[in-house]
Amino acid sequence: MKTIRTEVAVIGAGTSGMTGYRAAKAGGKQTLMIEANVYGTTCARVGCMPSKLLISAADAAHAMLAAPAFGVHPGDVRVDSKAVMARVRSERDRFVGFVVAGVEASPAEDRILGHARFVGPNQLQIDEHTLIEAERFVIATGSSPIVPDEWQQAGPRVISSDHVFDWEDLPESVAVAGTGVIGLELGQALHRLGVRVTVFGRGGSVAQLSDPDVLDVARSVMLEELDVRFKTRLVKVEAHGDGLAVTSEDTNGDQQVEHFSYLLSAIGRRPNVHKLGLEHTGLARDHHGIPLYDKQTMQCGTSAIFIAGDANDERPLLPEAADQGRIAGDNAARWPEVRPGLRRTPLTIAFTEPQIATAGASYAELCITHAGRFAVGKVSFENQGRSRVMLQNRGALRVYAEFRSGRFLGAEMVGPRAEHIGHLLAWAVQARLTVEAMLDMPFYHPVVEEGVRTALRDLAHHLANEPAHDHPCVDCTPAP
Repeated sequence: MKTIRTEVAVIGAGTSGMTGYRAAKAGGKQTLMIEANVYGTTCARVGCMPSKLLISAADAAHAMLAAPAFGVHPGDVRVDSKAVMARVRSERDRFVGFVVAGVEASPAEDRILGHARFVGPNQLQIDEHTLIEAERFVIATGSSPIVPDEWQQAGPRVISSDHVFDWEDLPESVAVAGTGVIGLELGQALHRLGVRVTVFGRGGSVAQLSDPDVLDVARSVMLEELDVRFKTRLVKVEAHGDGLAVTSEDTNGDQQVEHFSYLLSAIGRRPNVHKLGLEHTGLARDHHGIPLYDKQTMQCGTSAIFIAGDANDERPLLPEAADQGRIAGDNAARWPEVRPGLRRTPLTIAFTEPQIATAGASYAELCITHAGRFAVGKVSFENQGRSRVMLQNRGALRVYAEFRSGRFLGAEMVGPRAEHIGHLLAWAVQARLTVEAMLDMPFYHPVVEEGVRTALRDLAHHLANEPAHDHPCVDCTPAP
């Protein structure tokens, strides 16, 4: 076994790992990047990019079906599912190619393939061939989809989202477990492409929403199109012929057996930290086994180990992974003189139809940090002008601001153009704008953003009429 000495070792070559590597190199440190699998980020291979390719195809099919409502009759719609998946795979491979090229542009001596695990506070062993001695480390090992063992026993037709984008053809039917972003995005896309889809959710959650009013609207609009079984759990999954027999149970204890070609597990992702030998580092860890770390510096305790991206399970999103990787790599190069990095305002978007966005502080967070100290403004998109013109008049927006200061704090939304509106509202939070300042901004006509102005005007009214004992959190517990 050979030994390599370096100043910084970065474990993982995904989004956070690559940005961490580049930041450490820019800091003037000799840096190694270790990858256990293949090069290419989760986003490019099995996440945001291939899923948007599938969603775009689904949107095109849906637009054809929706056209008669405008008086436009395009004729019979035929989905060539093999062609759909061929484009998904082709464009996915193109995106992955760009990422791989970026990794391989780094010096070959800086890259090592193999599974890394700590064998001491300053040592990593790579498989059975290399021992790395380093002064500082960046853990950027990403995450993996959760597929319960009891489901996996039913065989290869129980899958995660990682497998969908390798399909050469679309199946006849899919059961989706999970009403989070991934489950709803893929479930709706497959449904619009002609697949029989049922989505099962253990509770009543919809994507990342926590505001009870917005949640109610989101459930209603999803149920208009999709077969979603809220508050229903899967109690048994068995192989059955060429597919699966899926047994579900509702809150009354009533069970139902249905047959599907596949079961897609979209119940969450688990950080890849459990085979890293963290017990040899001396780091304090939480009950999930994740090292305790500073969210501003990414430093684990007072050690020379930093953790970034999905591995720390804070905000498993590509922009966050890049920011955290940059902070971790920069501080690894600077250690022991670490400093806080730029943490941007939270922004999460689900590319469902209608889209779902949260910006800044969520309703649930404000019920903890600002209980009784924030006001709520709202708007429905049912009668919003531009939304009705486009026949996309479904959804609601709720916006939040702090009493007395009038500072804008955040928003939750389901509705048209949420991916763009979410950005505007996140920028307002990060700029620490007041509601008054936001209302001074230009609004064109007719645009969906006029709905934002309506919500802000409602919010301004509540701010100006602060009740003696205002408490918008009727129920401050997390949404089911």
